[in-house]
Amino acid sequence: MLSAADRDIRLGIWKIHILHHAAAREVWGTWLLEELAEHGHALSPGTLYPALARMERNGWLRRTGSASHARARQTFRITPAGKRLLKDLRREITELYEEVVLDHKAKKKEAGREAR
Repeated sequence: MLSAADRDIRLGIWKIHILHHAAAREVWGTWLLEELAEHGHALSPGTLYPALARMERNGWLRRTGSASHARARQTFRITPAGKRLLKDLRREITELYEEVVLDHKAKKKEAGREAR
C-alpha cells in the first residue's frame, strides 16, 4: 500500500499515462486499471475514478459514454487542451529522463571506472 505522499507524486505519472492512451483511443476505467497494473501501478477504483473526473473538469478529457445510464460504460477521449498538455509533457519528460536517468547512468559508469 502506498503512502499518501507516494500516491501523490505517482498520480501525475498515472495521469500522463491516461492522457497518452486517451490520445490514441477511447479509454474506460476497468481497461485503465488493467493497463496501469501491467506497468506495476496498482490503482484502486477509488483513486482512478476521481482522477478521471478531475481530468475531465480540467478540460483534458471528454466523456464519450452515455451519462444517462448509471451502469453504462463511461468512456473518455483526450480533448484539444489535453493534446496540447500531453505535447508539452512529452518534451518535459524527455528532458527529465535525460537528466535523471541518462546522467545518472553516465555518472554511475564513470564512478565504476574511477574505482578500478
